[in-house]
Amino acid sequence: MLEKVISILFPIFAVVIAGFFVGKQFKPDMGDINRINIDLMIPCLVFSTLATMPLGKEQSSLLFAASLAVLLPRLLMIPACRLLKLSYKTWTPPQMFRNSGNLAIPLFGYAFGTAAEGPAVLLFVVSLLLHITVGLALLSNDEYQFKNVLKMPLLWASLAAISFNLFNLTLWKPLYEAMTLVGQAAVPIMLISLGVQLTAIRWSGIGIGLLSTGLSLVTGGITFAAIYHWIPLPAEHMKMLLLFTMLPPAVMNFLLAERFRIGADKVASMVLFGNLLTIITLPLLLAATFYIE
Repeated sequence: MLEKVISILFPIFAVVIAGFFVGKQFKPDMGDINRINIDLMIPCLVFSTLATMPLGKEQSSLLFAASLAVLLPRLLMIPACRLLKLSYKTWTPPQMFRNSGNLAIPLFGYAFGTAAEGPAVLLFVVSLLLHITVGLALLSNDEYQFKNVLKMPLLWASLAAISFNLFNLTLWKPLYEAMTLVGQAAVPIMLISLGVQLTAIRWSGIGIGLLSTGLSLVTGGITFAAIYHWIPLPAEHMKMLLLFTMLPPAVMNFLLAERFRIGADKVASMVLFGNLLTIITLPLLLAATFYIE
C-alpha cells in the first residue's frame, strides 16, 4: 500500500517542488499567469471535460454530495468559532472552499485513473461556482454584486458544457481539440503555481496553520460521514469525496480575504501551511480510501 501511495503522490509533489525552486530562483510574478489559467485554460478544461461527460443519476448524486461538502462546514464553523473565539468570516471560508483545482484534479487522476478526471472537474466546478456566489456573499455583505460573477469565463464555460451535454450538441472537432489542448496545460500550471506560492511561507503563522488544518480535518470528517451515510454513491466517487472533504484551503480564499480586508494575513497562513501539511495528511487520507468498497 505504501508503494502505491508514494507512486500516486510523487508526480504531484515533484511538480510542486519544481515550482517551489522556480519561485526561489526566479521569483516570478504569477498573477498574470494565474489569471490566464483561470480565465482561459481552466474554462477550456471544464468545457472539454464536462461537455462529453455522461450526466446520469450518479452525477446528480455527486453534484449533491459536492454541494453538501462545501456548505455543511459553514454550519459546523458557527459553534467552532464561538467556542474558540475565532472570527467567523476569517476562518469559515477556508473550511468551505478547498484546493479542489490545482491539487485535487491531478491527485484524483493519479489515484483513480483517467475515469476520475470528469468527476474531479465536476467537483471543482461545484466548489468554484459556490465560492464565487455563496463565498463572495459571505465575505462582502453589501459590496456583493452578482453582475461580477456573470463576467467570469468559467461560469459561461460551465453553463455551455452542461448545455452541450444535456442537448447532445457537438462542437466543431478541430475547435474542440484546440480547447482540449489548451485545457491540458491547466493542471501543470496549477501545481507549479502552488509551489511558487509556498515560497511565501512565514513560520510565525504556523500556529494558525496547524489550527486551521486541525479544523479542516474535523469539519471535513463530519461532512464525509454525513455524505457516506446519507448519499448513495459508487465506491470510486465515495473515495474521491473522502479526499475532497478534507483537502487544504484553496488559494482563492486568500485573494478574496485580501480583497475584502478580512484577516488576509491569517488566511495566508491557513492556505500556505494547509497545503504544506498535505505532505503528512494526504498519504494518510489516500491510504484510508483503500478501505472504502
